[in-house]
Amino acid sequence: MRTPLVAGNWKMHKTPSEARVWFNEFLDELGPVPSEAEIAILPSFPLLPLAAEELAGSGVAFGAQDVSAHDWGAFTGEVSAYQVADLGAKYAIVGHSERRKYWREDSALVAEKAKRALEAGLVPILCVGEELEVRERGEAIPFVVNQLLDSLAGVEPGDPARLVIAYEPVWAIGTGKTATPGDAEVMAEAIRSALATRYGEGFAEGVRVLYGGSIKPENFAQILAGPNVDGGLVGGASLEVASFVALSRLAVGL
Repeated sequence: MRTPLVAGNWKMHKTPSEARVWFNEFLDELGPVPSEAEIAILPSFPLLPLAAEELAGSGVAFGAQDVSAHDWGAFTGEVSAYQVADLGAKYAIVGHSERRKYWREDSALVAEKAKRALEAGLVPILCVGEELEVRERGEAIPFVVNQLLDSLAGVEPGDPARLVIAYEPVWAIGTGKTATPGDAEVMAEAIRSALATRYGEGFAEGVRVLYGGSIKPENFAQILAGPNVDGGLVGGASLEVASFVALSRLAVGL
């Protein structure tokens, strides 16, 4: 049985003072985190020490939105996975479409980042997804599967709990458009099939596959209904306490 995961990607939002208020309000509103699901917050790098402080003992995990492909060294502006892990973080996003698009990160680089995350003891949340023109050509599944396998080159998690895949159709991120529950389930099934080919059936059955892309409380329950969708990587809706509490509760059927 895979534990549902709801991960909030704050992107480049919130000052430390704003984040502190959010953490306090969120934990008060959410109450005890049930064991049937996992919740994680992924703020920008300056907020990670604050997340460690405010979330300590709450049952809510936290992580980074990116890590370097290098472990240590003279790489100005980079942040090592080991630095993130030393704060007590559990997760690190790698390969988000915004990194792939705006910073021209290719799948080979994403694979290196995933390896560094694993070496540091972090769980990579590896993002894949297609542009609208790819979907309109009917090539979404082969595109995403190839992107996934290329991003996993040389990546050996060993345990399926050490890897999370997030399917985020690029055309749905921040646009208000959402893949249908059927689209999300078909792609999640294709991802799981590719993981079975890469790592074996048992591994693929244990890996959590998330959906991301304009998730809201109004559509999340239907997306979660698919047997291969195990939660969500949430963008804008994670910035507001009420909506993220609602999404977290939906993940455990509260």
